[in-house]
Amino acid sequence: MKIIRSQGSAPFDVPAGAAVRPVPWKVLVVDDEADVRQLTALNLRGFDFCGRPLQLIEAASAQEAKAQMDAHPDIAVALIDVVMESDDAGLRLVEHIRKERNNGLLRVVIRTGQPGMAPERYVIDHYDIDDYRDKTELTMQKLYASVRLALKSYRDLQTIELNRQGLSRILSVTPDLYDLHRDKLEDYFRGVLMQLIGICKLGHSGMISTIDGMVMTVEGRDVCIRAGAGDFEEVPGNEQRRKRIVELCTQVVMDTGMQEGLRSGAAVIPLAVGKEVFGFVYLEAAEDLSEADRELIQVLANQCAAGLENFRLHHSLEDSYEEAIDMLAQVAEFKDSATGAHIYRIQEYTRRLCTELGLKPEEVDSFSKASRLHDIGKVGIPDAVLRKPGSLTREEFAVIQQHSLIGDTILKRSPAMALARLVARYHHERWDGSGYPDGKAGETIPYVARIVAVVDVFDALMSVRPYKGPWSEEQAVAEIEAGTGKHFDPVVARAFLAICKRGGFADLIQSANGEAPLELSPRLS
Repeated sequence: MKIIRSQGSAPFDVPAGAAVRPVPWKVLVVDDEADVRQLTALNLRGFDFCGRPLQLIEAASAQEAKAQMDAHPDIAVALIDVVMESDDAGLRLVEHIRKERNNGLLRVVIRTGQPGMAPERYVIDHYDIDDYRDKTELTMQKLYASVRLALKSYRDLQTIELNRQGLSRILSVTPDLYDLHRDKLEDYFRGVLMQLIGICKLGHSGMISTIDGMVMTVEGRDVCIRAGAGDFEEVPGNEQRRKRIVELCTQVVMDTGMQEGLRSGAAVIPLAVGKEVFGFVYLEAAEDLSEADRELIQVLANQCAAGLENFRLHHSLEDSYEEAIDMLAQVAEFKDSATGAHIYRIQEYTRRLCTELGLKPEEVDSFSKASRLHDIGKVGIPDAVLRKPGSLTREEFAVIQQHSLIGDTILKRSPAMALARLVARYHHERWDGSGYPDGKAGETIPYVARIVAVVDVFDALMSVRPYKGPWSEEQAVAEIEAGTGKHFDPVVARAFLAICKRGGFADLIQSANGEAPLELSPRLS
C-alpha cells in the first residue's frame, strides 16, 4: 500500500494567502572583483530550477567563503575565482572544501580571468572540480547552463546521499521496531512516529524545519490516536484539530482517496501487512516532502507494520501463556482448596524477593508467574494423603514427594512452561543437598527454584493447613534464619529476611494467618 499524498490547494488550518515559500538553492559566488559578483547576480536574476529560486551568497576572498560556508552548510554550488588574495587562493579553497570539510556534494565551478595562472587541464586533473570556465566565455546563457547543470548534479547526488542515510537509518532502527519487550503498545507507536519524523528530517540539508504527525490504529471502523508530535501532541487546545485530522485520515484509509481539508503536501501512510491495515501515520512538514522522502518513509512504514504484527502476535502468545498459568493454578486450587490463596501469595512474595535481589523487571515478572505452578503436581496426589489432618507416615510422605515429578511431567509438554517446570521439580531441593527429588545442592539448583523454596516454606508456616495452625511471624522468621545455608541459598534467605525486618511482607502475612488459633504441628513435607 502506497503513501497517499494530499493535492489540496489550501492548507488545513492555515490562513488564506499564507502560502509556504519554496526554499531556494544556495549558490556561493567567490570573487575579489565586486563587478564580477554584481554581473553574476544580474545574469542569474529570475533563475528557477525545479520550482525553487536561487539565493546568491557573496564572498570577496577564500577566507570570507569559509565563513559563509560555516553560516550556510547547505550551499549547493560554488562559483570560485582562482586568483584572489593569492595566485592559487581559489584552488586552496577547493582543497579545503573537499578534504577539510569532507564535502563531496557541493558542486564546484572554477572561473578564472587568468587561465595561464591555472591551466584548465592541470586544474581538472589535480583538483576535484565539476566545471572549469574562462570568465570571458561565461555569457548569460552559458552561465545559466553551467549553474543549472551544477544544480541538477547536486540534486541527484543529494537524493542518492539522502537515500543512503535513510536506508542506513532504517537498518539501524529495525531491531528496535521488532523489540517485543516494551511494557506498553503506546511506547511502540511513539517510537514508530519518531523514526518516521527522523527520516523526514534527513532531507534537504535542514529544509524541513518542522514535522508534526500522529500514529493511529484501526479496529473495524474505530480509530484510536496512539502517539502525537508537534501540533498533534495531547495537550490542551489541540483536541479539535486532532479530532478533525483523525476524521479526515479515517476517510482516506477507509475510502482509499485523499479528502479535502488535509494540508497540501501532507502524507497519510498506512501501516499494513498484506491487505490488513492496522493503522496509519499522518505527517505534515513545513515544506512538501520529496518523492525520495516518501519512498523512504514507505519502506520504514512497512517495517513498522511488520514489527507491529510481530508485537501483537508476541503479546497474544504472552496472554495465552498467562491464561494457561491461571487455568493450571486454578486446577491446583480446586484440588487443594486449603492452599488456593497460597498460590497467589507465593507469586507476590516471589515478585518482591526478586526485586530485592536486583533481578531485571522481565525476570521478576517471569519468575513470579512461574512460581504459581510450584505445586501443580499435587493434582496427582490422592486426597486422603493431601488433606490428611496430622502428621504423615513415611510411606505417605513418599507419596507427597511425587508431586515434584508429577508437576515436571505435566509442564514438560509445553516449551513456554520451561521456567515453571524448573520451579515445580526443584522447589523442594535444599542448599545442602538433602532435599528431593534429585538431591541437588548449592548453585546446581535452578535460581528460580531457590527463590521459591524460601517463600514457599515461609508462607506454609504462616498459613492455616488441615494439619496445623499458623505459626507466628517470629517463629517463621526464626525457621528461615535457622535454614540459611542449610535448607536455603544464603543470599536469597538474607534478602528475604531483610524484607521481613522492614515490614515488606506485612500484608501477605496478615492474609495468610487469619484468625486460626496457633497450633504448631510438624509435618515432613
